[in-house]
Amino acid sequence: MKVITRFAPSPTGYLHVGGARTALFSYLYARHHGGQFELRIEDTDTERSTEASVNAIFEGMNWLGLEYDSEVKYQSKNLARYHEVLDQLLENDQAYYCDCSKERLDKIREQQMKNGEKPRYDGKCRELGLKKSDNTIIRFKTPKTGEVKFKDHVRGEITVANSELDDLVIARADGMPTYNFSVVIDDADMGITHVIRGDDHINNTPRQINIYQALNLPVPEFAHVPMILGDDGARLSKRHGAVSVMQYSDDGYLPEAVLNYLVRLGWSHGDQELFSKAEMIELFDLSGVNRAPSSFNTGKLNWINQQYMQQTDSARLAQLLNNRLAVLGIAVDDSIDLSAVVDMFKDRAHTINELAEMGLFLLQPLTGYDEKAEAKAFKESAIEPLKAVIAKCEAIDDWASADLHQMIADVVAELEVGFGKVGMPVRLALSGQAQGPANDAIMQVLGKDESIQRLQNALSHLRQKFA
Repeated sequence: MKVITRFAPSPTGYLHVGGARTALFSYLYARHHGGQFELRIEDTDTERSTEASVNAIFEGMNWLGLEYDSEVKYQSKNLARYHEVLDQLLENDQAYYCDCSKERLDKIREQQMKNGEKPRYDGKCRELGLKKSDNTIIRFKTPKTGEVKFKDHVRGEITVANSELDDLVIARADGMPTYNFSVVIDDADMGITHVIRGDDHINNTPRQINIYQALNLPVPEFAHVPMILGDDGARLSKRHGAVSVMQYSDDGYLPEAVLNYLVRLGWSHGDQELFSKAEMIELFDLSGVNRAPSSFNTGKLNWINQQYMQQTDSARLAQLLNNRLAVLGIAVDDSIDLSAVVDMFKDRAHTINELAEMGLFLLQPLTGYDEKAEAKAFKESAIEPLKAVIAKCEAIDDWASADLHQMIADVVAELEVGFGKVGMPVRLALSGQAQGPANDAIMQVLGKDESIQRLQNALSHLRQKFA
C-alpha cells in the first residue's frame, strides 16, 4: 500500500508551531515510506477564512521546505461533492433533517449536566422524517449499539462505545458541511492512508470512522500527536512568545534549525539532537513519537539555531544579515565586508538578529562609550597609547595585509606598559564597549580610515575630558 498523508489547515490565521509540527510529521512519514504528502486547505468557514491566511500557510510551508506532491486541494471548491454524499446518506436513511432550536438544545444540555450526564443530542428528530427547510440541519445517524475500535499509532488501541456518541451535525442550515463530515469525504477521495494530527482531534475519530463505515469507505490509520505546552506547562499560546512559524523567520532563526527543533518536539531517536532533513526522513517513524505533551523551550531552540549558524556558509549568513539590517533601516557601506562581520560573531550569536545587534557598532557611527568601561579605560594615561596607535595606523600602506595585532604589540613594547593599557582604550575607542572581538579583527573590518577616525574621536574626547 502506498502511503499518502496530508496536512489540512484551516486558513483562519498564520501557520502556528503546532500546525507546522503536524505538517512536518506527516511529511516525514510519507517521505520515509516513499509515499505522497498532500496539502488541503479547509476553508469552508467562509466567515473566518481569508486569502491572507492561505498565503501565510504557503509562506510557512515554503520557508520550512515542506514540499507537497500535488495541486493544493480547497474544500470550498468541493461543495458539490459533499452535497452528493449528503444526499446519499439521506436516501439510505443514514442521516436526517433536524429542526431543533438552539434554545431547546441548550436547555437539554443544561439539564443533562445537572443530572451528571454527558451532554449530547437526545435524538428527538431521528425518526420524524422531516423535510428540508430554511432552518433544518442534517445529522448523521450514529449506530446505537456496538463500538468503534481503532489502533492509534501513538496512543495504542482505543475503543469507544457508540452509546457514548450522539448524532453529530454533518451539514448546517445553510448547507455548508461540518468538519467531521467533509474531512472524511476529502480523505477518502484523496486516498489518504494515514491521518496524522493533534490529539485535540482524538474525540472526533470514532465519529469519523462511523461515517467511513456507513459509506463503505476504507478507513485510514490514525496517529494523534500530543499538544505542545509552553515553558509554564500551559498550552502554547501567544503569551509564550512567537507561535507563528514566520515570526521565527523575522526573529532571525534559520528554517533548517526550526525544522530540527520541531521534529524533536515529541519525537526522538536515541540521544541525537541535530538532524539534517535527509536524516529526519531516513529515521522518522511514528513509533518514536512520545505520548506525553512536549514543552516548547526557547533556550533549546536558540542552542540548535546557534549550531546551525556555526555550520552555515558565511556568505549565506551575510545575506540574511543584510536583510535584517534593511529591516532596521541600516544601509551598509560597500566597504564593509558583511561576511567578515559574520565570521566575527557567528560562534557567539544565537540568531541572525543577535548577530546584527552584536555587529551594529561596526556598521553605524559610534554615539558614545559604555560608562563603566570609560571609567576604567579612558583615563588620562590612555592619551599616549591612542596617539601612538594612530601614528602607526597612519603609517600603514597596505591595510588588508597588515599585521594589526603586531602593530598594537609594538606600541605596548615601545611604551613599556601592560597590554591592557593599550588594548582596553583602543577597544573602547573602536567599539564603544569593554568586551568584544579582538582589536585587530575590528580594525580589519572597519578599514583604515574609519579605524583612525574612531581612534581620533576617542583621543579628542579624552583631551577634552582632561583639559
